[in-house]
Amino acid sequence: MKKIALLTAFIGLFVSCSSDITDLNEEAKRPATTKAEYLFTNAQKTLVDQMVNTSVNRNVFRLFSQHWTETTYPDESQYDITTRTIPDFHFATLYRDVLADFKEAKRLLDLETPATAEETAILANKKAVLDILSAYSYSVLVDTFGDVPYTEALDIQNHPLPAYDDAQTIYKDLISRLTADASSLTANSAAGSFANADLIYGGNSAKWAKFANSLRLRMAVNMSDVDAAYAKAEAEKATTAGVITSNADNTNLIYLPLQPNANPLYADLVVSGRNDFIPANTLVNKMNALNDPRRAKYFELYSDGTYKGGIYGASNAFGSFSHITATLNEPTFPGTLMDATEVEFLLAEAAAKGAAVGAAATHYNNAIAASMENWGVASADATAYLAANPYNAANYKQVIGEQAWIALYNRGFEAWTSYRRLDFPVLNVPAVTYNGLTEVPKRYSYPAREQTLNGTNVSAAIAKLPGGKNTLTAKIFWDKF
Repeated sequence: MKKIALLTAFIGLFVSCSSDITDLNEEAKRPATTKAEYLFTNAQKTLVDQMVNTSVNRNVFRLFSQHWTETTYPDESQYDITTRTIPDFHFATLYRDVLADFKEAKRLLDLETPATAEETAILANKKAVLDILSAYSYSVLVDTFGDVPYTEALDIQNHPLPAYDDAQTIYKDLISRLTADASSLTANSAAGSFANADLIYGGNSAKWAKFANSLRLRMAVNMSDVDAAYAKAEAEKATTAGVITSNADNTNLIYLPLQPNANPLYADLVVSGRNDFIPANTLVNKMNALNDPRRAKYFELYSDGTYKGGIYGASNAFGSFSHITATLNEPTFPGTLMDATEVEFLLAEAAAKGAAVGAAATHYNNAIAASMENWGVASADATAYLAANPYNAANYKQVIGEQAWIALYNRGFEAWTSYRRLDFPVLNVPAVTYNGLTEVPKRYSYPAREQTLNGTNVSAAIAKLPGGKNTLTAKIFWDKF
């Protein structure tokens, strides 16, 4: 009887507690909602990871700029980017893992109701920072592919197959957005934004405004050969508003000592246990000819006491050449989206093309000095280098192009962009190339996945390319020469 009574009580208790079992559908360890700050941090790190990565499955910009070359497997140095579907990864990462998170973070911020004037200012700043990094991401997509989804992007319910917008139209809209963002941040700079959730500037709104203006400057200079009057005006306005001119304001994300929060270079160069990359002879030979003091910061000496670069695009034995500096092997080495060196070179180029942004020679000198400082070169060596390599107004494209390319070491995307715009330095074409290419790539081809799933819109974008073909040598709209 006691057992029957206990069993009846237990069943009654179970039934009474289980009349509503809908709570069993709740996954306590997988919440359905999140905070805007978490999305922002994740997307920000993913963005920087993608731009600084050196995995041949994800990012080959250091190879395209010929700062590095490969050893055993030279495929990507020979311009094969389709076997590993590199464009697909780049495209998907920026849209799916970066821009989509920024958009969702913005949606969550729109639901917030600030209680004070300070909270209102902080909320406005957060939205501006999100928009700035979104604009940066779109600018990278345009500079990589050309026309890309923009007005219909990230709207899967209404536009599951988004149209591809005109690249130049996207550029101008992004510059307008950045102008508004920088202005609003300047007005509310004391309020801050994402605080510790911001892995780059720690919520410093004034620094984000400088980054936005610097990005405006970059895009304006990119457009200087297709719309000179517009580019000149925008470069001047961005400079007046305030750009990055000190390494203290560089857009650096400082990584942590352990994976997965270490610099991706650490994973590819150290943790992988592979020896896939060495400095390219294109860069090493140029720096040797100039007796550049940054060689000791960029590379390690070969066993014979010289700096020796691997043959670009060839199969190289790792032990037969100089190696990449151990500095880049550090897990905490920062990932950079923009720095004073790049900005000063952009100002020098803008000035050389007629913009009222100061003297081209002054900015040229400032750029090289900032690079030397950033890499820890002694000031006396920097001064001697500047004296030996002065600015030459009559040949500004070459002197700026070559010096910017050297200074943008480890920033492959920016070095490749500078080369495409100025056509200097003269880069090598490997003896063997994928599909018989006879020139350095000027863009990524559109992703194979996009061509399969969004074929009509991709075909329309391809039809606008020179020759109507989805080639690596079809130039981006601003690359006119």
